[in-house]
Amino acid sequence: MPTFGYLFVMKHTIRIRKGRTGDLPRVLQLVKELAAYERAPGEVTNTLQDMKRDFSRENPAFDFLVAEEKGIITGAAVFYHAYSTWKGRYIYLDDIIVTEAKRRSGTGTLLFERLLKIAASSGARQLRWHVLEWNTPAISFYKKYKVSFDGEWITCKLEHDRIKKFRHRV
Repeated sequence: MPTFGYLFVMKHTIRIRKGRTGDLPRVLQLVKELAAYERAPGEVTNTLQDMKRDFSRENPAFDFLVAEEKGIITGAAVFYHAYSTWKGRYIYLDDIIVTEAKRRSGTGTLLFERLLKIAASSGARQLRWHVLEWNTPAISFYKKYKVSFDGEWITCKLEHDRIKKFRHRV
């Protein structure tokens, strides 16, 4: 698999490559920008130290791609490999983020299609992700790929403060 891809847009080149530890400060900025767009700016509790630790482990908790234009990171796709008892190996796309100024530039397409190639070459049986029901630009983007939208499942989660209460209940 090639390590990068290019899209030429109005004399600018968008380069997609595997993320590195040094990219994490910018990726966290993009995450915070996305949180503001998704009407939840105060919900980001992840830190740069957490991201560096989780990415630098022997078995990293996540992987990511970045999109660069003129050496500046303008987008990222954060994902991880997971397992389904029904389907087997799959990739979960946690976020695909393109800075607001570069949306509709082809950056999101390049990131998503690179991740599709990674999924195909890794033997993944699915690529999964969530999209907010009001995020019509993202929904329209995904419809181009003939994705299935699952209306039967409800996303469940327990936040850190609730999980901590079970620490000593074993």
